[in-house]
Amino acid sequence: MEKRAWWKESVVYQIYPRSFCDSNGDGIGDLPGILSKLDYVRDLGVNVIWLSPVYRSPNDDNGYDISDYRAIMDEFGTMEDFDALLAAAHERGLRIVMDLVVNHTSDEHPWFIESRASRSSEKRDWYIWREGKDGRPPNNWGSAFSGSAWEWDETTRMYYLHCFSKKQPDLNWDEPAVRDAVFDMMTWWCEKGIDGFRMDVISMISKRADMPDAPLEPGMLYGSVMAPGGVCNGPHVHEYLREMNRRVLSRYDLLTVGETAGVTLEEARRYANADGTELSMVFQFEHVGLDASPADKWSTARVPLPALKKNLAKWQTGLEGQAWNSLFFCNHDQPRVVSRWGDGSPQAAKCLATALHMMQGTPYVYQGEELGMTNCPFGPIGNYRDLEAINAYRELTEAGLREPEELLEAIAFKARDNARTPMQWDDSPNAGFTSGTPWIMVNPNYPTLNAAAQEADPDSVLQYFRRLIRLRRESRWKDAVVYNRFTLLDPEDEHIFAYLRPGETPLLVVCNMTPEARLYRLPPEVPAGRAELLLSNGAPLSLGPELALAPWQAAVWAVVS
Repeated sequence: MEKRAWWKESVVYQIYPRSFCDSNGDGIGDLPGILSKLDYVRDLGVNVIWLSPVYRSPNDDNGYDISDYRAIMDEFGTMEDFDALLAAAHERGLRIVMDLVVNHTSDEHPWFIESRASRSSEKRDWYIWREGKDGRPPNNWGSAFSGSAWEWDETTRMYYLHCFSKKQPDLNWDEPAVRDAVFDMMTWWCEKGIDGFRMDVISMISKRADMPDAPLEPGMLYGSVMAPGGVCNGPHVHEYLREMNRRVLSRYDLLTVGETAGVTLEEARRYANADGTELSMVFQFEHVGLDASPADKWSTARVPLPALKKNLAKWQTGLEGQAWNSLFFCNHDQPRVVSRWGDGSPQAAKCLATALHMMQGTPYVYQGEELGMTNCPFGPIGNYRDLEAINAYRELTEAGLREPEELLEAIAFKARDNARTPMQWDDSPNAGFTSGTPWIMVNPNYPTLNAAAQEADPDSVLQYFRRLIRLRRESRWKDAVVYNRFTLLDPEDEHIFAYLRPGETPLLVVCNMTPEARLYRLPPEVPAGRAELLLSNGAPLSLGPELALAPWQAAVWAVVS
């Protein structure tokens, strides 16, 4: 059996504060609003809350551009509000994990203001500055938010690197003083009593010194910073994370998860190694990138089920005994999975959740996922708020690379704003999120799809999520759910996602990932024995040679001798 750890046995709930609950009517979610909903979060059965950034920020990228790591964004409240939230969460047995954004800062952070003041500034080397080449940027890298990854600074007549917005200059982790400052800040938060860090784009903190051009894919204006040889998994990233672990993380009992774009299995085994010298686990993104081309994420393509199953299985078996998986389909950067891989129905939401939560790893629930919240029909590009979508629309249409109507359809399907619409609490105006004007539009389906209605419905998505999480955290089967190994069944089946969790008590999970009824014949790998049905989102199923599955039906059995 895997070595035990509290964070392996946890379920994490991600809160996007701007869209969760507004306590003062300004249309923006805040810390007192989160505090008012802690009982709801606790009753879901989770035991960890991951807060997307709440630090002071000019909000060019919704808080991922930080101007002060030791202050709270004015719109969200005060440090006293944070302290009250932390204490109230701990009283309810909920741990708080902070979003650590240290690949870059805001250009309004005092560090960058000093760095750009002159070439001789004491903090000049805290950021990545380069001379241009023949009147052009230092290389062909494109920002993840469109345009060049280099911004010309007239004051010192050099370029600085920004892998994201031009208001998010990249820190230079090769400068020891930068690491000292970051580790001191992290220690400050740990001493305050937080329980861990989700580390934003942490695989990008070490850049190659030579910074070569990236391959230019057809239809692209710039080479991707994420391409091999770019900014991911650089030459010193593991050295710097081991230093972080030695100086900060190992001194506290923390959950740490790194967002590691471009990570391979081999790299993941290093980031999340079983010896605990770096991080608890990583987020990898292969499975949510299967419906995008290397050159362009903007597509309405659907992922073939065999490709998805094989990719999930690759990470399950590839990390087994060597590192720990994080399990997610949704977060603040992904469209709603029930619209992306399902048909928007409650049954699809339950089926997808079952497929995810019964694998080995720590599951992450993104706010509203437990209600089956869907993508939002935003309409024209003017209704979007996210820089990535807005910039891509402007750049690709102006360059004549995409037709506006076709691109807008793809943006509607894949845009990050789908995850950022306000939490749907009830059927009152603005879904009970705010008494004011919400910062982003509310999904118009809130009168029927909301938490209050699902509280009263024993067959709702919310009630199913509670049963699913109880199975992992509180049932007599919990050790099997958390620690058993993983074996994929029928990898080529285009309709059924079935897998075994072999162990002392084997578990069998079968999910009909289609809106049609299906027959599924059990393969010979399924062990013989008395089967106990642990969970199903449809009519009870006896385990026999052939299963008649309703549309989007999922079921979990324990096979006991």
